[in-house]
Amino acid sequence: MLLDELRHFVSTALIAVGALLPIVDPLGSAPIYLAMTTTLSPAERPRMAKLVAINSFLLLLVSVLVGAYVLDFFGVSVPAVQLAGGFIVAAIGWSLLITPTAPAVSDRAETAGSEPMNQRAFYPLTMPLTVGPGAVSAAVTLGADPPRGLRPLVATALAHIVGVFIIAVTVYFCYRYAARILGRLGAVGTNVLIRLSAFILVCIGVQIMWNGMSAFLGEVFRAR
Repeated sequence: MLLDELRHFVSTALIAVGALLPIVDPLGSAPIYLAMTTTLSPAERPRMAKLVAINSFLLLLVSVLVGAYVLDFFGVSVPAVQLAGGFIVAAIGWSLLITPTAPAVSDRAETAGSEPMNQRAFYPLTMPLTVGPGAVSAAVTLGADPPRGLRPLVATALAHIVGVFIIAVTVYFCYRYAARILGRLGAVGTNVLIRLSAFILVCIGVQIMWNGMSAFLGEVFRAR
């Protein structure tokens, strides 16, 4: 009995990691994150990475535990979230793609201020760059069918918390050491990687919008 519960706990946590990590993709988002935080000083970058990781943890956790109920309460469907969020993701990717030159990472001791840094950490660095509509949709889906009974419900919730925590830790390390990872590529290699990542981000945004539109059209045709 205990072994079965432990196996269920581990499998639930691994399912959460497997479902969310490829969509969040912190390593793939690291070049975009680095390009969007070039004005931060070396002392501020670890703090920003920590703030983004904490925000990502909270946003994914809320989406898993109560996301389906919140959307249902406001009458918002997952396809609507995909359409709106996909547009924002594509717009961010496009703005980085058409920038004349990818800015170099700053080593100046600039201070952004506590409140502006907190605001930037949530938008756009946490949402939609790190936790976009695709990740929110996947998280909502994970928690959309909770098990019956208090004990299985608590065990599943704890397993989801562990899975989301693993995602947040991965986000922190990928963003914390983004400059060091990309520094090995040099200025030209980093610029190429940022452009490629920006183009992929545009494609991801378009794909998310298409998924939302396809779901809307499917509901329209089923209603006829």
